Amino acid sequence: MSELPSVAELLTLAVQALGGTQRPNQLTMASAVASAIDAGEHLAVQAGTGTGKSLAYLVPGIRHAIETGRTVVVSTATIALQRQLIDRDLPRLATALEPALGRRPEFAILKGRNNYLCLNKVNSTVAEEPADAELFDPFAVSRLGREVQRLHRWADETLTGDRDDVVPGVTDRAWRQVSVSSRECLGKSRCPMGEECFAERARARGAKADVVVTNHALLAIDAITGISVLPEHDVVIVDEAHELVDRVTGVATAELSAAAISAAARRCVKLVEEEDLDRLEGASEAWAALVDDLPVGRWEHLPDGAAAVLALLRDSACNIRTALAPSRPGQAAADPDAAAARATALAAIDEVHDTAVRALTAFDEPDPAKRHDVVWLALEDNRGSARRVLRMAPLSVGGLLRSRLFGTATVVLTSATLQIGGSFDGLAMTWGLPPQSPGRADTSTATEIEAPSDDSTARWSALDVGSPFDHAKSGILYVAKHLPAPGRDGLPPSYLDEIAELIAAAGGRTLGLFSSMRAARAATDALRERLDTPLFCQGDDATGALVAKFAADHSASLFGTLSLWQGVDVPGPSLSLVILDRIPFPRPDDPLFVARQRAVESRGGNGFMTVAASHAALLLAQGTGRLLRSVDDRGVIAVLDSRLATARYGGYLRASLPPYWPTTDPAVVRNALQRLAAAAG
Repeated sequence: MSELPSVAELLTLAVQALGGTQRPNQLTMASAVASAIDAGEHLAVQAGTGTGKSLAYLVPGIRHAIETGRTVVVSTATIALQRQLIDRDLPRLATALEPALGRRPEFAILKGRNNYLCLNKVNSTVAEEPADAELFDPFAVSRLGREVQRLHRWADETLTGDRDDVVPGVTDRAWRQVSVSSRECLGKSRCPMGEECFAERARARGAKADVVVTNHALLAIDAITGISVLPEHDVVIVDEAHELVDRVTGVATAELSAAAISAAARRCVKLVEEEDLDRLEGASEAWAALVDDLPVGRWEHLPDGAAAVLALLRDSACNIRTALAPSRPGQAAADPDAAAARATALAAIDEVHDTAVRALTAFDEPDPAKRHDVVWLALEDNRGSARRVLRMAPLSVGGLLRSRLFGTATVVLTSATLQIGGSFDGLAMTWGLPPQSPGRADTSTATEIEAPSDDSTARWSALDVGSPFDHAKSGILYVAKHLPAPGRDGLPPSYLDEIAELIAAAGGRTLGLFSSMRAARAATDALRERLDTPLFCQGDDATGALVAKFAADHSASLFGTLSLWQGVDVPGPSLSLVILDRIPFPRPDDPLFVARQRAVESRGGNGFMTVAASHAALLLAQGTGRLLRSVDDRGVIAVLDSRLATARYGGYLRASLPPYWPTTDPAVVRNALQRLAAAAG
């Protein structure tokens, strides 16, 4: 093969073909990504909105794949970005670069197996029973039936089997009727539909692709479970990298509830001896009786009686697991329906067994700061009724990521928000990478990240390529210093007055980001009668539909909570004011955050700053980032929480934000909003 054009030349071709304008920071990022890939050194790149960072990492990634014949994996946190890459960026980029590269780059999307329709399950006679709550809810049962019928019709039409292609979407309960997890899957060689399997076809396309787009959850499964689901690769590009730790933690979190145990037992009816089922049902009842008498919250040790019940669960699940094993070779092929039922039952039983074992061994290490898992009892709302669920999540995923992600590939991590408190170290250490700044090692939440300086898997560099926005001229950061610090009793009248005055000055055009759904709803109910402009609230309709309505009506406002902090992209005159009701610290009773704070403090670090303040800084940066989405946008970010101006940690939080023009004067802000509203017409 003749020598390929440089990354700079390819980027120029791509930008010209796509009709865009190349920015200096885009070329800077692309060159840095290419250098990191060539050197085999990890790279963290902060690139502000409008940089064009997808092109900046796709161009060097594609060039590397074409040059070496090796696959590059791109991982994202959101479906929206996956769609953008697969439906827009990669097809146009492949066409633009084909003449210069000598062939068209191939790309594919790959998701977890349960995201694809299972043809064997669709054609099977084995049906999944409704949950107990649904047995007494005719409407839920009929809705489930209608959705499943629609999915069966869709199965005859779809070319992808991808759940995201089902429009309108269906409930998780309905989708489970036509999909399987990786544990439930019979495997291509044993499944009668193996050759037509949508998941296997997606994997086959991925194995031949130059670029495979996936999500953080599947990346985590591939990296930390030992289950190989991604094609062989030597480069991983992690977009929306600020979400990586939370998504990996979610994959590594296990749950145990009496309802899940009973559901597992129901799947085994007619497949094992009644005596074995009775033993598991007895264990389920014992578990329900135990946790019903225990308070919710973190477990520092196994409560009295828990070890005996967990051992009973483990042993009864183990007996059933043995009984479910195929009795003779070829049994799956001879009776695929029975094999599918056994696989589904075995997956459920395995989960009960493995979770019971994990809970039993979670407290073997006497020092809580050195334990692998944090264990807590949670109260979960299930269709209006509360049930107790035991949850187990890793105290840190840094060690796993360092050894099984950074230790196996060159990793590029990028996002608009990677610097916390003005440094990359905070996030890097949660990824399992050593700090670059001296004196920050004591802030780690991991117990195993002290990687040797000569460890090649831990070498990394960082780059902030800046933003095309002039933040000081485009945005005002207003902190309502005159308001009282927020309390626990909801929004005080002074907050509601401030919100009403700001929205009136802006003529609507407001995105209200609240720390809880209760606060968002309370503000909506209180202000709808006081405002002359439309006000939407998350939950009134599907979030996507509400965002579309908000974007279409230049006088509307939209209130909501966490998903809006990170998921709204509304450039133009529909959005000139972003209101944050309070600094988004984690809940003080969140067991995982509390455990991580204590682990830091046990090693002499500042747990509050390392865990709680870092979490708040990241969300603040994401929330304020909703304001400027194009170079022509102008507006105000209003933080009602006076602690951002008065507390000692306020400077750390403000250092995580772009350099907006700051003020604490409400009159200045109202005047600015009125001028923007008048200019927008």
